[in-house]
Amino acid sequence: ANGYYNSGLAKCIWSSHDLSDMVFIRNYIFNKDVFIQFNSTVGEFVGYTELGVKNAEAWNKDPAQLQGERAQVEGYCKPNAEIDQSTITDKS
Repeated sequence: ANGYYNSGLAKCIWSSHDLSDMVFIRNYIFNKDVFIQFNSTVGEFVGYTELGVKNAEAWNKDPAQLQGERAQVEGYCKPNAEIDQSTITDKS
């Protein structure tokens, strides 16, 4: 299938058992290249291409969008990480 590919990837990264170092990252990908990324450590969108920079500038001006992304650590990452950790420890 020839054409364009647009996709996204959200991930949570942590290494401590208390989840205090958790980071939420959302990548926006076009044709296998990340063109814009939200990283909860940075707290805003960062563009990596001309289009990504323009989108990041616009999205960073929207407090509601930034608040929603920043809330993903508590609302999405930590609850799922707690389930993952309890599953792992229950089996060992």
